Amino acid sequence: MQIDLDMLPDDPAILQQMLRVVVHQQSELHAENDKLRLLIQRLLRHQFGRRSEQLTGDQLQFGLEDLEQTIAENQAAQDAAAAGKYQPRRAARPDRNHGALPGHLPRYEVVIDVENHDCPCCGGALHAISELRTEQLDITPAQLRVRVTRRPRYACRSCEGAVVVAPAPERPIDGGMATEALVVHVVVSKFCDSLPLYRQSQMLARQGIALARSTLSNWVGRACWWLTPLYELVLNTVLSSSKLFADDTTLPVLDPGRGRTKTGHLWCYAVDERAWCGAAPPAAAYVYSEDRKNARPAEHLASFSGVLQVDGYDGFKRLAGDRADASVRLAFCWAHMRRHFYEFYDSTKSPLAADVLARIRELYAIETEIRGHPAEYRRQMRQERSRPIVEALHAWLQDHLGRVSAISDLAKAMRYTLRHWSGLVVFLDDGRVEMDTNVVERAIRPNTLTRKNALFAGSDGGARHWAIAMTLIQTAKLNGVDPMAWLTDVLQRIVSGRTKSHELNTLLPWNWTPPTLPTTTALAA
Repeated sequence: MQIDLDMLPDDPAILQQMLRVVVHQQSELHAENDKLRLLIQRLLRHQFGRRSEQLTGDQLQFGLEDLEQTIAENQAAQDAAAAGKYQPRRAARPDRNHGALPGHLPRYEVVIDVENHDCPCCGGALHAISELRTEQLDITPAQLRVRVTRRPRYACRSCEGAVVVAPAPERPIDGGMATEALVVHVVVSKFCDSLPLYRQSQMLARQGIALARSTLSNWVGRACWWLTPLYELVLNTVLSSSKLFADDTTLPVLDPGRGRTKTGHLWCYAVDERAWCGAAPPAAAYVYSEDRKNARPAEHLASFSGVLQVDGYDGFKRLAGDRADASVRLAFCWAHMRRHFYEFYDSTKSPLAADVLARIRELYAIETEIRGHPAEYRRQMRQERSRPIVEALHAWLQDHLGRVSAISDLAKAMRYTLRHWSGLVVFLDDGRVEMDTNVVERAIRPNTLTRKNALFAGSDGGARHWAIAMTLIQTAKLNGVDPMAWLTDVLQRIVSGRTKSHELNTLLPWNWTPPTLPTTTALAA
């Protein structure tokens, strides 16, 4: 509204009305400016800043590593300069691990003896009275070896027609050169250590083994075929839970017909009851789909009933809404809700957003205290301590929503929170429910680096292999099982037929018993 200062009316009522219009317009302009400023801050943070809202322990260690390296370098220089000089005994022993190395590691001995066994005083013969023994951690670089399988053939001297030989063992790759251990090494290196197959091919070439990437791809595909029944068992076990985490992430997939990639999706469903002393072992299962239609969660969770902890994706909301028996109850994520206020505060330093963040911080402090306690205890503590904070926050949001500009991002954050309020407060009445979906977020995170290094999956079939491998590897890690050792033994048992299809339950990570290996000792003097 443009105002001509030379043509202002004399009527006070008209002047007041004009002033109200101007103030309203200025308020909208300020809100629009704040929105644009926030958008610029988000773009700058997305392009140049860190994505996480806080530094993890691993990230903090990055900064300490260089300091520790510098300290070690300076100490080495001091030790070298003082070589040959008398050094007083240190007041404190250095932080070393002599004599405390794991007992399961193989040992080899190096004997360092004196050259002369005559007494330096009288010339008599010396005899051993004891020895000084120290242990150091050593490494043999990964080395390829050849397994030679010998099958003696026997014939009868009485008749010439009988020749007896043991049947050849089954191989994971028909007629292939790779053992189960090598095939699993390729799979784990790609999906656990984020090493694309072309890099693995280059690493093998340095040891004189020329294996094309297509050969390694064939190994991965065949391994996933053998492991599919175990993957389906893990998936069905996860989906049979009554308390489930769910989320999805993108996976670029090569689309040869268009000469570019399409966007597929990996859906992750996770179970982790350790926070409330539940009996079910932790597990994470991936399912691949070619799109992100709302129908996908309904397909995956057709037989699920219970509490589903998710973000605000409409597909999960429709899944719960379509159940006439209310068999699926959604619990929404406070971390997703908090992120909207955090981004607004990070860009504007708004005291209102800071107030919301402070209240959420109190709730998380309570969660830290009660983590690891039984579900009923957690529910009681939440009723006594968390509920008053949550109810006060709800009243605060309702009271302040009308006081901020409706087009501001702060108002959008408030409306998002109030719109999902029924799912955000589920954790107050159920000790099994967490405040957020960080369990499934952590299960998905390893996929990010693998996806970045591999760039894309080669086909929809390759993307399904991605889901199979990630399911088995992440589930093994959640249960503290070495994926390499576990999958090697599993593949050997399945390929050889020692474990039948109805016995696959014994191969699940939480039921698996590592095979007993013969003890070998190498001595060197």
